[in-house]
Amino acid sequence: MAKKGEIVAGVLAPHPPHLVYAENPDQNEPTAECGWETLRWGYERLRKSLSEIDYDVLIVHSPHWRTQVGTHFLGVEKFKSLSVDPIFPNLFRFHYDLTVDVNLAQGIHDEAKGAGLVTEMMTNPDFRVDYGTIVSCHMTNPDWDKPLVGISSNGGARYFNMDVLGATMLKLGEATRKAVEASGKRAVLLASNSLSHRHFTTESEVVEDMSKEHINNHNQYLWDMRMIEMMRSGKGQQVLDVMTDFTEQATAETDGGSLTWLLSALGVPDYPATLHGYGTVIGTGNAVMEWRPGQEARA
Repeated sequence: MAKKGEIVAGVLAPHPPHLVYAENPDQNEPTAECGWETLRWGYERLRKSLSEIDYDVLIVHSPHWRTQVGTHFLGVEKFKSLSVDPIFPNLFRFHYDLTVDVNLAQGIHDEAKGAGLVTEMMTNPDFRVDYGTIVSCHMTNPDWDKPLVGISSNGGARYFNMDVLGATMLKLGEATRKAVEASGKRAVLLASNSLSHRHFTTESEVVEDMSKEHINNHNQYLWDMRMIEMMRSGKGQQVLDVMTDFTEQATAETDGGSLTWLLSALGVPDYPATLHGYGTVIGTGNAVMEWRPGQEARA
């Protein structure tokens, strides 16, 4: 009998390009002095945690690969190009060279299609991979020694409402879990999104000047803390129950569906998530959090 695959970890993995900029990896052209240490140290703690487990593939759902019709999946084995952030080209000019697990991507595609979702495999070899996918994967695994599966978000929240998007993402999460189990592989899932997401409208002269960094407003902060405490308390269903209000009132990046997809794929966890770090980037709230199916969160 074939080995059953499993999701070995799920991660809320925010993707501000500022984090890569401040890390100064060889792949990124601009260089920084410092910056956003609380989040970068949070990612360090995540990497240490993930180093303790064996996994085969990263599966990332990104709000910045926004497809207008349905859910798309990267369907080419190799992508190599330059990714330039359209808002922060002064911070993020990243030379990526990545490998895609096309078989697993096809498996999730087929499961989702069988569940009634509109799906498509993206087979253009010249496609430019979005920076949300790249940042979350780089901060989680800067060695780039694991293949990935890239999943697009869609505009259901804008075209219809958050309830329509949520129902779609619940199905997509279930399809992801079934495909991983059928694949025999051990997968780490990344929900590539911030929490509250109202930005500053101007940039500091020295971008990494942390004396200028803070949450955009206190109401956003209160919402972020409420969501984090629910996730730390193992209240996955309650998080889903308030997702619409959170998204609308905190202008949250959960409007892309990444967090809903992740919670669904994890079976709506009733066990605590580990908070590795929380911090702000240009006024947005970001948390690095990890779920380990079947395990209690560690201190």
